[in-house]
Amino acid sequence: MDSRARHLYTAWTQRGPSPRLGLGAMYILGLSDLRHSQAAALLSERGIEAAMEESKLSRTFAGDGVPAQAIRHCLESARIGWRDIDVVCLGSRPVRAWARESRFRARRLPLDLLAGVYYQAKALGEVGRAFSNRRSLKALKETAGTRMLGFEHHLCHAASAFYASPFDRAAILTLDERGDSLAGMLAVGEGNRIRVLRAIPFPHSLAWVYSQVTDLIGFVSRQEEHKTQWLSLEGEPAHVNLFVEMMRRHSQPLPRLDFSFFNRGLASRVAFSKKFYQRLGVNSQKQVEENEVLRRQLASSIQQACATVVAGMAEWLRRETGAQNLCLAGGLFWNVPLVTELEKRTGYERVFVQPAAGNAGTALGAAWLAWHQLLGRPRQEGISHLYWGPQYSSQDVKPVLDNCKLRYKWFNGEEEKLAEAVRLLEAGKTVAWFQGAAEFGPRALGNRSLLASPWAPYVKENLNEYVKHREAFRPFAVAVPEEDAARYFETSMNGRFMASLSVVRPEARELLREFLLPGGRIRVQVVERRANPLFWRLLKRFGERGAAPLVVNSSFNLFGEPLVVTPREAVRSLFCSGIDALVMENFLVTKSWQVRIVVDAPAAVASESPGG
Repeated sequence: MDSRARHLYTAWTQRGPSPRLGLGAMYILGLSDLRHSQAAALLSERGIEAAMEESKLSRTFAGDGVPAQAIRHCLESARIGWRDIDVVCLGSRPVRAWARESRFRARRLPLDLLAGVYYQAKALGEVGRAFSNRRSLKALKETAGTRMLGFEHHLCHAASAFYASPFDRAAILTLDERGDSLAGMLAVGEGNRIRVLRAIPFPHSLAWVYSQVTDLIGFVSRQEEHKTQWLSLEGEPAHVNLFVEMMRRHSQPLPRLDFSFFNRGLASRVAFSKKFYQRLGVNSQKQVEENEVLRRQLASSIQQACATVVAGMAEWLRRETGAQNLCLAGGLFWNVPLVTELEKRTGYERVFVQPAAGNAGTALGAAWLAWHQLLGRPRQEGISHLYWGPQYSSQDVKPVLDNCKLRYKWFNGEEEKLAEAVRLLEAGKTVAWFQGAAEFGPRALGNRSLLASPWAPYVKENLNEYVKHREAFRPFAVAVPEEDAARYFETSMNGRFMASLSVVRPEARELLREFLLPGGRIRVQVVERRANPLFWRLLKRFGERGAAPLVVNSSFNLFGEPLVVTPREAVRSLFCSGIDALVMENFLVTKSWQVRIVVDAPAAVASESPGG
């Protein structure tokens, strides 16, 4: 036990009784890197008590700083205060990040003096902001006794994947653009310990190259990489060899960029050099954006090149460790087709990807690192759900509906609610489903979802054009109960979180023809009864009356906004889009004035409302 572990252990054993968990209860607050995609997670002996991204609560993706609202949610969910927190763990080591960045820029300085000076100054500014954020965090705390620790960004990614998995031993691979000036990490997890084998330094970053291509083909880098991954399914990988040559040397298993394909100093928004454009047969980015065939080819090529390079890394890791299972984390593994390729192209028995693979997931990893690596506490059960966000009762919902001067229907019980939801789905309506706690991570998994029948007329067009306002090439997911999944799909364990693609069985392809991707693949959410019993029952009820227990599941949010969290956000989204109905806890709100609306609610609920 090192000095940090001894400090934590002593503080834990000397604590007084906890009002909730008894003598010696321990709480660890994990925070992601405070510079972007901030999140907070609270861990105790019972597991993850709460977790949430700041963007969903603040309703903006911009800015950095302390995730004050996410922290408040965690404390309120556990009904504790700052005095109950034993340690705060951050998923970043800013001084180490600055040192690595400075060494790299110093080596590149003779090649491009201006860019080198600019990036050195930028790195210093980032360190300054990191320390300013830490001072703000200390000021936010209500007690000075809470210890703060920092962990390597990619080690937090590794912990977020391994400790969330069901594996006792696994190889671990993390990849993102640049976390603490590293592009990735290769490690092995055994029991409650993680051992680092290799680190991948920036700029040898596959995710950075992927973002460069995203910008090149006309999407917004660091925001719309998901568009590149889905566009890749519609193109031919005509330039895959070019990207593999650019990102890897044949004699090495790890990524190694060929700098001749980039500007000196890797500067400018799109940093590709003249050599790269010449190999493509064009002169500029503008010519790429104007050539739709080339855009699709580039998306497909970078996708296949990343799959080739990452599969090679995973296979090298398997040979080095002898592990039969693989855990993945980091922003690059939000890429669903990439995860699917790794499931097929590597020799692992099982592959698990952290469903909140991006920066927010490091909040979980930081908390688990303190729990297992420093304190040596035994493993907890792998995650079965992500429902760790705010939740609202019917007593919370009714005042919002009254304040908005809405008419609504009250459900007297769960059976009535399910029956009405099924009736709306059968009628071809788009139903917003707002139940229980909001999901942590980027995907709606049945608590903040938009639902529709797969066989409703123009279902994809309605969702794309009048609700999501997005490109037609982006696919929708289909939810299925766990017991029925094998009848229709070949799925992996990542299907629980929509983190990989499934293959539709031949006998079910006509049933889901509108949602098929190339190769007979489809996005699927496998719904476990123990994880979400209400959503599971809805799917079962819909299957009893229809062709199959399958429902289209998309995220409940408007274009460019985070996932809906609160009742007021749900109401706003309903009336600002083409959604037909909102089932929110025990209330139904529709836009149709032709149906008979029942406004009576039980006295216990009505008494909570000041009235409309």
